Amino acid sequence: MAPSNLRLNPWGALVFIVGFFLALGYMFGPPDFFRKEQRVSMRELLSVSIGLASKGGVKVKEIHEEHKLKEKVKGQTKEGAKEMITVGDLESHKIIFYGFSKMYPGIKVVSEEHDNKPVDFNQVSAVDTNLPEVQEVITSDQSIPVSDIAIWIDPLDATQEYTESLTQFVTTMVCVVVRGEPKIGVINKPFTGETIWAWSGYGHSKNLEIGTSPRDTRQQSLIVSRSHKGDVETMSKSAFGDDVKIIGAGGAGYKVLEVVKGSVNAYTHVTAIKKWDICAGNAILNALGGKMTTLDGDFINYSPNLDPKNERGLLATVNNRLHYEYLEKLGAKAKEILEEKSSSHKTK
Repeated sequence: MAPSNLRLNPWGALVFIVGFFLALGYMFGPPDFFRKEQRVSMRELLSVSIGLASKGGVKVKEIHEEHKLKEKVKGQTKEGAKEMITVGDLESHKIIFYGFSKMYPGIKVVSEEHDNKPVDFNQVSAVDTNLPEVQEVITSDQSIPVSDIAIWIDPLDATQEYTESLTQFVTTMVCVVVRGEPKIGVINKPFTGETIWAWSGYGHSKNLEIGTSPRDTRQQSLIVSRSHKGDVETMSKSAFGDDVKIIGAGGAGYKVLEVVKGSVNAYTHVTAIKKWDICAGNAILNALGGKMTTLDGDFINYSPNLDPKNERGLLATVNNRLHYEYLEKLGAKAKEILEEKSSSHKTK
């Protein structure tokens, strides 16, 4: 018996193939190239950042006035300085972190504090996405894919000073990063109720006080950490001489704003510093044409996948010419000090 010829029906084959892929899509969802990635309005995100930083600041002030800080030591720096935490830090963290998580669930949020308790998002209040103060200044918008955005938050900057009632140094901060670069910086001053902000390339808050720096080029002036100084005084005097003016202050946010006001020539730091401390200030400087770099001149990458610590020193200015001049002097001295320390450790 001769074998029969089987002829494949092309329409049947097509129906089978389409049905097969539809079944796969039903079970596993559409392939990535069919998915349209969510995009975020940066102007709306700016309004949300201002609102959440302000709400965190209100809570920080409230807890301080009620004397409910319950401060404790959570660790130490490499130099042996205490790192404090209070109820103010934790409550502000909850407001800001979960506020962003509710409104932008796809965005990575990096915070100084952590809270692993389950959260009822019905209890997390939303904030205005179209603040009048933003609408008055920012006349255009930018839409960014959610995967390109990360948010760094410092729920309470200058915790040490907070426990000592040096409240002028205390801030809450939010920084919006796009592909590792700080774009939006928000700094709230809880005890004055001010919120200062800037969006690089788009504008800044009307209350951002901008001075002329340096005011007096004959007197070199630096603002530095009052509690994490390290070798900054030795380095500065070696670079500029004994008459250099060195001002100690708490809070990275406060120090950047003093530079912006023109109260000092530069802000410098030589020990390790966390990126949530400096990101908002970096974004504000970027918006004003200033600079924040490591002491060896590199820009700081705020990608959430990288180390949250910057261990290569810090220099912040609003004057580019001055920045490179200071970078040359301070960077060289910082390198000398680090090399001396490394040699002394090896000989021990």
